[in-house]
Amino acid sequence: MNEKVEGYDEEEDLLLPPPRNKGGLRTGYTTGACAAAAAKAATLALIEQKAQREVTIWLPIKKEATFRAVRWHVMPEEARCCVVKDAGDDPDVTHGAYICAAVSWCEAPGIEITGGEGVGVVTKPGLGLDIGQPAISRVPRRMIISSVEEAAGSLLKSRGVRVALSVPGGEEIAKKTLNPRLGVIGGISILGVTGIVQPYSTNAWRATVVQNIFVAAANGCKEIVLSTGGQSEAFAQKLRPDLLDLAFVDMGIFTGEALRACVRKKVERAVLCGMVGKFSKLAQGHLQTHVAGNRVDCEFLASLMAACGAAPSVCDQVRGANTARHFAEITIAHGLREVFSLLCKQVVEVCFAHVEGKFAVEAILFDFEGAILGRAQRTA
Repeated sequence: MNEKVEGYDEEEDLLLPPPRNKGGLRTGYTTGACAAAAAKAATLALIEQKAQREVTIWLPIKKEATFRAVRWHVMPEEARCCVVKDAGDDPDVTHGAYICAAVSWCEAPGIEITGGEGVGVVTKPGLGLDIGQPAISRVPRRMIISSVEEAAGSLLKSRGVRVALSVPGGEEIAKKTLNPRLGVIGGISILGVTGIVQPYSTNAWRATVVQNIFVAAANGCKEIVLSTGGQSEAFAQKLRPDLLDLAFVDMGIFTGEALRACVRKKVERAVLCGMVGKFSKLAQGHLQTHVAGNRVDCEFLASLMAACGAAPSVCDQVRGANTARHFAEITIAHGLREVFSLLCKQVVEVCFAHVEGKFAVEAILFDFEGAILGRAQRTA
């Protein structure tokens, strides 16, 4: 049985995606779309016994997309190829990764999808996938199946197809993602709802926050620690070593969505941890705290100072503060630390009202070294 190998493509270097433009708006494709394209190309190659340099698939948004395939190995019983992931201008760690598929015939009817090197394995509940299964979400699975069915056609009436996905280097790439915390080990996840990656996708970020809370709840976490960033999360983890790692969720700018997810999963207590900039926005009711959406309101901070008995001259200093950190420095210099507790109380009241008092809320304000500046709570 002679093996026909068409390995390294001489044009492969030209197919590598361009570096991300931080200010750009170029869209890209999800790992799920790349996997479906690789699977279809490999299926066609298995049937025709020759490499398919280009392949077109249907995306879930009812649009076609064309991909180039590289790194070919075509044999009588199996064909393998890869598609290079192009995430466009989105800050996606899988940008440039090789999403590969090996397609082979099998006696059992249907299409079997398995994971290999660099594809993560699910070890905890809450992801909508069975424990022990490869981390290939539902929409990509459907994309792969429909793409293979389109390629194989009536041949599937007499035999089945096995699609084995792999991502060379995927285990290292996964270390830069939340997969280890979510219980996905050994590689990346094959994801994507639309097939398209939008640059700077706040939708993907928001969905990740919500999914993290769902996973935590599915694993028995009744108390969730919601941090406004990685540094405050690290401080919170040191403060609460009694909690599972899953209980800590970096909600970023999506406080409102995170709190609503906690309501949906009947969480009993939410602890919000952050620093003065984000907390100053939350205290005013801004439950999405992106810097571009709303700036730190120094007039509001000055009103807190006044409420705690600060002299008018000190309040004027706060009004002229350059940053929230500058406000904190002024506060500490004048011995008015009770302002920080008042700020936390305001955060608690806003968040408690947002969840309609359905669970207890606590707010912990850290300085930039991890010391607690203020703290407040309200029980349900």
